[in-house]
Parts: sequence; structure tokens; C-alpha cells
Amino acid sequence: MYDLIGDIHGYASELKALLAKMGYQVTDGIWQHPERKVIFLGDFVDRGPEQIETVHIARTMVESGNALAIKGDHEYSAVAWAKPDPQNPEQYRRRICKNWSQHKAFLEKVGEGSEPHNSMIKWFKTPPVYLDLPKLRAVHACWHPKYVNMIDQFTDDDNRLLAHAWEASGRKGSEAYDSIEHLLKGLEFALPDGRHFFYKTRDASENKEKRTEVRAKWWLTDCFTLRELAIVPDSEIEKIPHDLVDKTRLPSFDGEKPVFVGEARLKKENFVF
Repeated sequence: MYDLIGDIHGYASELKALLAKMGYQVTDGIWQHPERKVIFLGDFVDRGPEQIETVHIARTMVESGNALAIKGDHEYSAVAWAKPDPQNPEQYRRRICKNWSQHKAFLEKVGEGSEPHNSMIKWFKTPPVYLDLPKLRAVHACWHPKYVNMIDQFTDDDNRLLAHAWEASGRKGSEAYDSIEHLLKGLEFALPDGRHFFYKTRDASENKEKRTEVRAKWWLTDCFTLRELAIVPDSEIEKIPHDLVDKTRLPSFDGEKPVFVGEARLKKENFVF
């Protein structure tokens, strides 16, 4: 049986409290349970005060067989920052600019280019993009069959990105890029007529990020307008028009098994289907 844990983002104290509450104990330095395993839904770093310890807890659990993990967009971006596409390094690194203040703190803490940093980057490459287990599916942001099938040409038998996929996924417009954008970041729709809204940044400041695209509640199969599907702050919802979306971009589900996702912006929905 599995316990699913979403975005931890460097909050090791909260993670340990949660594991203890669920009956996990530290044995030989590793959190474990006699009957259960954790599935981590990605995003181990950036933002929190205990990022190195967070990675250590998750990594030792996974490597000892006491947990599974999938890749989050923050792990993907950490690898992209550390080893950019040699053909277009700036495009790779632009992926993380919106979260630069968070990732900068991580790099300063771990020591960019240090042995611990290199070790973490090596491990960040290993979680699969998604899990398709006998009784459940898991992906970090959006389960979209089109992009699940598309990413398969860039992954091994365990759904881990192949070496050439890291370069390919840094090229906007490529199938690898589009797959990563949807599966690890979510489904987005552009706002019409130059419209925009503001989203509070995830650091400690009060800065707000101007957004011209809305992330969609892709799991709502009977809603087809931008406002119905938009994931935006309540204070901004009136700025989202009732325009119909392109239904062909929405995922379709076979209903065969439940799907679990991480992605902090989706958590408040508390959904499983």
C-alpha cells in the first residue's frame, strides 16, 4: 500500500512530522514502514529552509526500496541549470528564471558545482516522468495521454529521461519540450486580446508575476470555458473571460485507474479520480 506525498519544497521538519504521523520510523537512518511505501510526487527543492535534508530523506527512502518518486519540474529545472544544452545554454536556463530567487538559495546552500550538488543532480535525473502502476497512475502536474505517449520515445523502460532527451526537451517546439511542459508543469491556455492577471510570486516578497496564460483544471471533463478551467487567485478570476477553449487540447481519460498529481497550485483542489 502507498502513501502519496506531494511537493515538499525543502520543508524537512514538516515531512518528518508527516511520516511519523503515518507510522513511519527511522531504522538504520532511513524512514520506513513495515507495510507501506511512500510515493513522492516531485518538487523536493526550492523555497524551504531544509532542502538538503529533504533530498536526503527522500533519496535514502527511494534507494532503500522504501519509497518511489516521480520527477517534478523543480528537479527537471535543477538539472537543466546544472547542465544546460550546449547548443543553446541560455534557453535551457531561462526555464528556471521565474523561480531564480528560490533556486539561488538552494545553490548557495548546497554549493553550486560542489560534490553534494553534483550528487543531487545525478539523483534528480533518476526519477521517472510518470508512474503507471497496476492500481494507480502518478504524474507531477498533468496526466495527458497524448503527451504520456509522446514522452515515451525519450524515456527508458522505467520512464526515466534518456541522455539525449535533456537536450531535446530544451528546444521549444520539440515533442520532448511539449511533453515536459504539459506533464511536469501543467496544461495552459493563452488569454485572448492581450489580457493578463497577476499571480503572487512564491518567494517571501510581495511581488506579483504578470501572467498571460492560465493553468487549467484539466481534470474537469465537463467544463469548456477559460473561466471554468482557470487556476488563478480568487481576486483575479473576474479578469478571465468566458471564452470557449479548444476542446481538442484537453486530455481524455479511460477511467481505468485513479490518477494522483503533485504541483502546489493544484493541491487546494484535493482531488483524486
